[in-house]
Amino acid sequence: MLTPRQGQILVRLARQQIERHLGLAPSRPVTDDDLDQPALQQERGVFVTLHKRKALRGCIGSLSGVESIVAGVRRHALNAAFHDGRFQPVTAAELDALEVEVSVLTAPRPLAYENADQLLRLLKPEIDGVILEGPGGAGATFLPQVWQQLPAPEQFLGHLCRKAGMPEGAWGSGRLVISTYQVQSFAESRSGGQAT
Repeated sequence: MLTPRQGQILVRLARQQIERHLGLAPSRPVTDDDLDQPALQQERGVFVTLHKRKALRGCIGSLSGVESIVAGVRRHALNAAFHDGRFQPVTAAELDALEVEVSVLTAPRPLAYENADQLLRLLKPEIDGVILEGPGGAGATFLPQVWQQLPAPEQFLGHLCRKAGMPEGAWGSGRLVISTYQVQSFAESRSGGQAT
C-alpha cells in the first residue's frame, strides 16, 4: 500500500511530465529524493487519467507491472496528455483546468463464473476494475472509478463490451474471460494538485 504522501508525489510527477513536455517549469517539482523510495520502485500496473471540468480528457495506462510505478507514471502521463487517440493533445492553456489522477493497480485475477447471474453477483461495484476479453483478441478494461458513472453491473458490463467492440449484451453469453483488479487512486484538487 502506498501512503497518501507517496500518492501526492506520483500526481505531482504526472503533472510535471506534462508541464515539461510543454516547455514549462514544473509548478510543484518532484525531486529524485522524492522518487527514491522502494514502494515507488515496485513493478505495478499504472493508469494516468486527466479530467477537464469533470469530463474525461485522457486516460492511458498498463494493466500489468512491466516497469516501476515511477516509470509508468512518467510514460502514461505523456501518453494520456498527448497520445490518447480520442482527444486532441493537451495545450498549455488547458493546464490550469486539468485535474490529474494516478491509479496504481493490483495484479489482475481471473474471475471464475458459470453464467451471467453468477458474474453479476461476484462483481464488487466501486471496488473492482474489470478486464473483459472476448473471442479474436477483443478486450477492454474499466477502472473501478467508472462505477461512479455506471453503477448498475449490467450497464457497466454492457458499456465495457461496447468499448471492446462487441455487442452490448455479449457479457451475458458466459463465454468471455473476465478478470478483476483493485486500485489505489490519487487525485489532485483544482487548487494546486493536492492528492486525495
